[in-house]
Amino acid sequence: MDYWRIRNLLIEVNPENSPTPIIAELKPTSLFTTTSAKPARLAWKRVSNGDSNVFIIASKLLAEREQMMAAYRWNLGAAWLVGVLLAFAVGWEVVRRGLLPLHRLSQQAAAVSPQHLGLRLDAQKQPQELQALTAALNSMLARLEEGYAKLSQFSEDLAHEMRTPLNNLMIQNQLALSQSRTFEDYEQLLDSQQEEYERLARMIDNMLFLARAEKQDSTLQLESVDLEKLSQQLAGYFEGMAQERGMRIEATARGHLIADNSLVRRALANLLANAIRYGEANSVVTLRCNTQTEQWLEIEVLNQGAPIGDEHLPRIFDRFYRCDASRSHPDDSGGLGLAIVHSIMHMHCGEVMVNSSSAGTQFTLRFPRQS
Repeated sequence: MDYWRIRNLLIEVNPENSPTPIIAELKPTSLFTTTSAKPARLAWKRVSNGDSNVFIIASKLLAEREQMMAAYRWNLGAAWLVGVLLAFAVGWEVVRRGLLPLHRLSQQAAAVSPQHLGLRLDAQKQPQELQALTAALNSMLARLEEGYAKLSQFSEDLAHEMRTPLNNLMIQNQLALSQSRTFEDYEQLLDSQQEEYERLARMIDNMLFLARAEKQDSTLQLESVDLEKLSQQLAGYFEGMAQERGMRIEATARGHLIADNSLVRRALANLLANAIRYGEANSVVTLRCNTQTEQWLEIEVLNQGAPIGDEHLPRIFDRFYRCDASRSHPDDSGGLGLAIVHSIMHMHCGEVMVNSSSAGTQFTLRFPRQS
């Protein structure tokens, strides 16, 4: 509504002639637009003056208010921008300082290499939140160092074991070529070489078995194994070998076992061969079962003879490890027999234990009972 129109209406209205004044249609503190198209705010109040009423009207242009609001909006935007930049800078610094221990940890981890597997991360200098992670990484590095050491030792032992029969073959061939030989001499040479070839073949076969046994996807042909029948068969198979040393095999194993029959046979055969080979002459080798425990079924192989030294027991199941290299035989497993037994028990989720004293040496295969 036009400003001058409102003014004229307020002047011309006579409350006595009009029971409802025109100004009553307007609301207090209402806005209107002046002739200059500038917004303003209008306020009024009726005041009684004798027989007449007087209206007091006040108005104010809103230009100053808009200027104040514009300045407020600009200050608010500037404050918001400064706040965002300040929050970004502070957040960047906080994150940088928070990630500084991880940066130091990554630098220490980067220093670990195959030549420096003995290095460990310093857990004491790490914050409490990273100490558990540092301990886990140190444990992982310890396992890697142990595995790498075993792999290096395995490579050295493998080269040593394969070098011996190869050197024997080369020396025999060189001697045979150095001078003329009779037909009988060549027969003896071929017979001697055949033993070396068989030794190499057994070694390669055992290594392939160990490599396959370590795979996670290796499958077992589980079936019910009659231990009495199996023990009698093994006793008959090794009877000739035992008689050569005046030994006797006493097989008293009884019961049934859910396992891979061929692998159980191979594990027991390796233990019996070792018991006969390293046991005391004219003694008894015992193959028996212990069914007293409810959780495990134990098969024991016991031989009499000199005890195994305490320094050898922790490594007796390592590959190519021999307590006494001078006691090796041409028909042995090349130091892989007990390692194969350990792998077979690991495949069956069982374990192999050894106990050696002056009374004899006992190997125990512990198979978990099937529910």
